[in-house]
Amino acid sequence: MVTRPFDFDSPGGYRLAGRIELPDPPVRGWALFAHCFTCGKDALAAVRIARGLARMGIGVLRFDFAGLGTSGGTFGDEGFAADARDLVAAGQAMAAAGMPPGLLIGHSLGGAAALAAASELPTVAAVTTIAAPFEVSHLLHLFDPAGIDAIERQGQAEVELAGRPFIVRKSFIEDLRRQDQATRIAHLGKPLLIMHGPLDDTVGIDNATGIFMAAKHPKSFVSLDHADHLLTRRADVDFVVAVMTSWAARYLPTVAETREQGQEGDVVAEETGAGRFQTAIRAGGIRLLADEPQSAGGLGSGPTPYDLVSAGLAACTTMTLRMYAERKGWPVERIQTAVGHMKQPDATPADLFTRMIDIEGTLDETQRARMLEIANHCPVHRTLERGARVESKLAEPPAAADPVEAHAEAMTQLVEREA
Repeated sequence: MVTRPFDFDSPGGYRLAGRIELPDPPVRGWALFAHCFTCGKDALAAVRIARGLARMGIGVLRFDFAGLGTSGGTFGDEGFAADARDLVAAGQAMAAAGMPPGLLIGHSLGGAAALAAASELPTVAAVTTIAAPFEVSHLLHLFDPAGIDAIERQGQAEVELAGRPFIVRKSFIEDLRRQDQATRIAHLGKPLLIMHGPLDDTVGIDNATGIFMAAKHPKSFVSLDHADHLLTRRADVDFVVAVMTSWAARYLPTVAETREQGQEGDVVAEETGAGRFQTAIRAGGIRLLADEPQSAGGLGSGPTPYDLVSAGLAACTTMTLRMYAERKGWPVERIQTAVGHMKQPDATPADLFTRMIDIEGTLDETQRARMLEIANHCPVHRTLERGARVESKLAEPPAAADPVEAHAEAMTQLVEREA
């Protein structure tokens, strides 16, 4: 997974700083993320959600609204409407760069901004809000009443928000009060996923109810159970990403998980953070999990590394025999190979792979015996018997892997030689 800078111009004349989380293949689409009030693109929830979606093939732009983080402009100068306008500018910049957002996500006030901007982003097919207020003016609950009074009397005043001082103008307060979110939501015209925690003490769960009732179908609500407003627990973010990815799949373009759509060359294994050993693997354009059994301290959520080695031998055997049978014109209907692995400490070598090959078809005994001979010479079998070298490096790009066609070529050479 790669993070790259993505800065763009606001219609307000200032520069907005963003980061693109490039998606792991196969690329399912692109998303635009709007952060919570006074947070920024580097807030914990923003980073975790963006990277979680990127691992699932959805690239994400997260950026700082005006006057926050490293973006230009002045916080609160033009109010909520300016945030919605900048969100539209972000989507347009993504589209111009060949990454049109199909999913619009907003956290807290960012959710309200997403609802306000969605109708002006034609590429957006679906919208998700997380802990978003129904009425934008709900944000005023975060202000000390004395601070609001000072702003209205003086035209502007310094107030403390999220532990930091900000200069807030009267126009900002007035802008919050005149927003008509109910009408916007009713005319959204896009599928909406509402996610909210019932224990959220910053933006209460009744806000989710208001959004849901105002929205037209298709709409969905998912409770975040014990999550706090800022999603500080990793488990809550993982849940948000999993639900959002599954929900959005029906609205984003369908992408076949094939090698042509995925990565070439190296297989990649990366920790998921779940359990001690669970590992996400990207290989040949698809994804799978590897793990250890519960008896060994894992979650038992996927094949073990030795299972995967056994799978390689089983697959290579079956493919090689199919190729050989076709070359000979033999009536083989179906081939199944089962491979097991065990350790024999008193033997040399200590690793033993057992292989059971089931061939359906009207072959005579001579043909079956020949198929067994060919199985014993499949490329992965030879690699296991002869051994291999492993070169390891730290903090450097790995050496180029064999081309995709290497294994198929090895099988072809074997079959042509033995035919």
